Amino acid sequence: MSDFGAVLESAVELLRGLPRRRAHVDAARRTAAEWTAENPGTDAQLVVDLRPGTPVVDYDLLLAHPDGGTVALTAPADEGVPWLIEHSTHWAAGQLVSVDQVHLSVAQALTMLRSLSRTTMSPHDEIVEQCLLLNEVMADDEPLAVEDLQAAADEFRRGRGLHDRAATVAWLEQVGMSLPQFEEYVGGIARRRRFRRRKEAELAPACLATRRAEFARVRALWVTGPAPLAAAAPADLIASLTAAAGEVQAIVGDRWEYELPEPLRGAEPGSVVGPVRHEKGFLTGSVIERRPAEDDPATLAAAGQAAFNAWLAERRERASIEWHWS
Repeated sequence: MSDFGAVLESAVELLRGLPRRRAHVDAARRTAAEWTAENPGTDAQLVVDLRPGTPVVDYDLLLAHPDGGTVALTAPADEGVPWLIEHSTHWAAGQLVSVDQVHLSVAQALTMLRSLSRTTMSPHDEIVEQCLLLNEVMADDEPLAVEDLQAAADEFRRGRGLHDRAATVAWLEQVGMSLPQFEEYVGGIARRRRFRRRKEAELAPACLATRRAEFARVRALWVTGPAPLAAAAPADLIASLTAAAGEVQAIVGDRWEYELPEPLRGAEPGSVVGPVRHEKGFLTGSVIERRPAEDDPATLAAAGQAAFNAWLAERRERASIEWHWS
């Protein structure tokens, strides 16, 4: 075998042995650099393909030929399809949106919406939010605990009304998802849940310290309707409902301060607020009791959720978002 033939054989072994997880790309580059130092005449350059929407990566190795020119070497270790061929069509073909390093296909988006849709968000916003979380867990290769996987699977099934194994199997057949695909999908949900749980715990103390007034626990009464409803005292609110015009809604409940209708936030207990314009009608209400925020688990959990939502909104502002409509 010629000297260059031996180099090629060694390069193939190098490529086949490189770690193929996105989290280990830096280690792969160092290994390739060490190989190049041992084979100085090759001027080898490692090319990394960050595959869309997956933590798996592929590699090429560019080598200088002794007689001039460059040799591109590909050695896929699994399905045997070089990535240059696999991605020979336009890279965004079949993709719906790219959010930073995540490229979401139409099929992935449909599955995401089926399992995660919330009435408080538009489909566009929810897809982007989930892509942002996918970016955060892309390099996560920490093993998942059995309880995390079970909790994610239970959440998924409850959201779809799948209360037993037969219903789950029927749903998988209906949407064309195999059991291994389902397990992989649930694993992704579990990783995103774990990331969110840890991020909320990380952000909660500072959020509570700087926004403590927002996490007071408040018991309040408020009435909303299409016409103004006047009341001189809190007790008058209930009495005046029978004479209210149109369809009205009365709510008595405990809320975090920031969850109250905006006109009631900061109101003195026992006072009457309104009637004031609120959403599509009018609001009249009263704070019955306000308890200062404490550093207990429930309050810290609420602060963590609020802080995470603020973090996610800021993360979205910094994200590169491209929709592939054509």
